[in-house]
Amino acid sequence: MSIATVKSRAIVGVDAPLVTIEVHISNGLPSLSIVGMLETAVKESKDRVRSALLNSQFNFPQQRITINLAPADLPKEGGRFDLPIALGILAASDQLAMSSLVDKEFIGELGLTGELRAVRGVLPTTLAASKEKRALILPADNTKEAALIEDATSFGASHLLDVCAHLAGQQHLELTDNDQAISLSKYPDLADVRGQAHARRALEIAAAGSHSLLFSGPPGTGKTMLASRLPSILAEMTENEAVETATVHSISAQGFKVEQWRQRPFRSPHHTASAVAMVGGGSNPRPGEISLSHNGVLFLDELPEFDRKVLEVLREPIESGKITISRAANQSEFPARFQLVTAMNPCPCGYLGEVRCHCTEEQVRRYRAKVSGPLMDRIDMLVEVPPVAKSMLRPAQQDEKEENSATIRQRVLKARARQVTRAGKANYLLENKEIEVHCKLSESDYQLLEQAISRLGLSARAYHRILKVARTIADLAGSEHIQTPHLSEAIGYRRLDTRTY
Repeated sequence: MSIATVKSRAIVGVDAPLVTIEVHISNGLPSLSIVGMLETAVKESKDRVRSALLNSQFNFPQQRITINLAPADLPKEGGRFDLPIALGILAASDQLAMSSLVDKEFIGELGLTGELRAVRGVLPTTLAASKEKRALILPADNTKEAALIEDATSFGASHLLDVCAHLAGQQHLELTDNDQAISLSKYPDLADVRGQAHARRALEIAAAGSHSLLFSGPPGTGKTMLASRLPSILAEMTENEAVETATVHSISAQGFKVEQWRQRPFRSPHHTASAVAMVGGGSNPRPGEISLSHNGVLFLDELPEFDRKVLEVLREPIESGKITISRAANQSEFPARFQLVTAMNPCPCGYLGEVRCHCTEEQVRRYRAKVSGPLMDRIDMLVEVPPVAKSMLRPAQQDEKEENSATIRQRVLKARARQVTRAGKANYLLENKEIEVHCKLSESDYQLLEQAISRLGLSARAYHRILKVARTIADLAGSEHIQTPHLSEAIGYRRLDTRTY
């Protein structure tokens, strides 16, 4: 009778809880059973493991084998437990020294030949193993992803035999290089957008304070172009932000690409997306678009074309920066601190006020009513994007070229530095108490703001959002206090025919 234990990790939300794999070999009719709240892919691992061991010239015990994946109440899925199960069988049958498995963790899917295949969720697994000061052995195809975690010790292997040779001291696996060079992709440049000075200014303010934004205008005015260039003027991601974002992508269905490291996400789901696609879900919850946009931009083009129920699910994450998905068996929480940018036409045909527009007032009202008042109330800046002048369509001369993203980004970084120095956070994160401290106005400006709130029919939430936008405008101007021009400009970004919503 022999028993062996091997350490691995499951994926639950963005966490990687420890899983201890216990392998017990006893006398009895040959059989292999795996227990521990398993989904189908884990149950099927016994067939993959048996073939992998036999094709790697190991002996497969012709005895009763019981494998327990503890804790028993933790859901386990995927093929990530194939490698540790195979090593546990080898250790329990004395084909591998149990001492070689100490202070190590293992993940990896096995092919029938013993080949190791890539798995999802490597980043949270590597991070968790690193915190426990244990080395992680994983498929070679996952090593680039594991290398993104500083101070982590990980080894990549292409075959089960390579892992066994490493554990036996016969041949050492190559240590993952944590200092590998990563080529970063470039964002589209804002210099490509001709004209639209007002919209460009609004985009700069939104970037400086991480404010949400809505562009409204006829088709072809550059709304999508403007939105797609927002990441090019945002500050670089910090190490923590990069790890958080990469972790979410690592556990998603699409997985994480190393080229995305430190790149702020720009997600633009189609208007046919469902509520589950937007917030995440499934029997074993996966992150949705709002979590895949974490620390980046979520762009919703043709806003009124989205199903109203889909849009309503955005209301809580916009405020809280997270989304909790509850299921009967478990509950998962995903981060969702995204910058919302939206675009819409002024009417169903898009040409409101022009001769070619035949939309009735009732049609316009119904079209705009597809976006609820509470959601519009949570958008900081409402910006009208008019048609581009025909002269702007010609190739630009040297003296007519617009400011590029690098120039605008420098102003954004200076404004953001002032915010961090003053409050330790971006302006959009200021709480009501902090707004009272950092967004003080003169008596005449308070009266101006109160009059604007009354005339525009805005809520108390809008009142505070105007103050935060005004604070950002003052930061861009290098002003310590909010002045009347800053407040007036901020109020102007709430005047987009709000009565229709």
